[in-house]
Amino acid sequence: MTLTSYNHWDPSCSIEHLRARALLYAELRRFFLDRGVLEVETPLLGRFGVTDPAIHPFITHLNLPGHKDPETLYLQTSPEYAMKRLLASGSGSIYQICKAFRNEELGRHHNPEFTLLEWYRVDFDLMDLIEEVEALFSSLFETNPHWEAPQRFSYAEIFHQCLGLDPFKATIEELEASARNQGLLEAAALCSEDRSVWLDLLFSYYIQPKLGHNRLTSIYHYPAFMPSLARRSLDHPECVERVELFVAGVELGNGFFELSDPIEQRKRFEGDLEERERQGLPVHPIDDRLLSALETGLPDCSGIAIGLDRLLLLLTDQKALADILAFPMDRA
Repeated sequence: MTLTSYNHWDPSCSIEHLRARALLYAELRRFFLDRGVLEVETPLLGRFGVTDPAIHPFITHLNLPGHKDPETLYLQTSPEYAMKRLLASGSGSIYQICKAFRNEELGRHHNPEFTLLEWYRVDFDLMDLIEEVEALFSSLFETNPHWEAPQRFSYAEIFHQCLGLDPFKATIEELEASARNQGLLEAAALCSEDRSVWLDLLFSYYIQPKLGHNRLTSIYHYPAFMPSLARRSLDHPECVERVELFVAGVELGNGFFELSDPIEQRKRFEGDLEERERQGLPVHPIDDRLLSALETGLPDCSGIAIGLDRLLLLLTDQKALADILAFPMDRA
């Protein structure tokens, strides 16, 4: 059944795509059940937001029973902090399918309210996690006759292959020259002397669109000077144990061999807050409950979050989130 009317109350997507979403969720649950991973649920509304200056949460003020003054609460941008508290309590490997919220753009691949699959595997290193991700995608795309074997590249490898640059050693002048040669003349004004911003720009414009055509492509071992919650690599100390997933030039997920050191974690949070203040952004309180959980002891684990709305776009061969969301933000 497809929609033939366009009243203001109509859903944006077809009933067929609602069924495709339900089937996807069922397949995900089957995958993790077969592997003994526990499904959990954590709050969507919490007392702490994220410190990351690149992520903007929705904030509300509620008069809670027993509280004299309104309390500031945050719609969660990810279930990560709460799930790590479960891991520290001895939950073992866990996963969650949930809503998340970011006060950012509304567009073809963005909606302020979106659905995440997030999971954490105890005693998995980053390569173990990548292998499991590849197994999941192979199962989801097994009926696609054009689907090819997955690819993996280190961050340094993909920069060298696509742009002939070493992202760890290239000077700002060399990064600027590469952008200028590709036709991005305004890059210097955007990036100034910030190496992380230069690398993000070059990756987004000239590398990402080439990644993951008819296959899953994983990019791992990101520079340690770029923000993340990943551990520093023991074998490659200039890198952190981070992976990003791409299919058809679209970023689908971001994963880490999780940082478990509470002192280092607090230091990174404080650095985030300094950067937020420098940029004139709201400064959110640090989640002390997460830090206390880390002090108790987070087991060695790797975790990843995958955007299910974007994944469903690929599985159904649609072009925009409005094609697979019942009620995107402009129809909510």
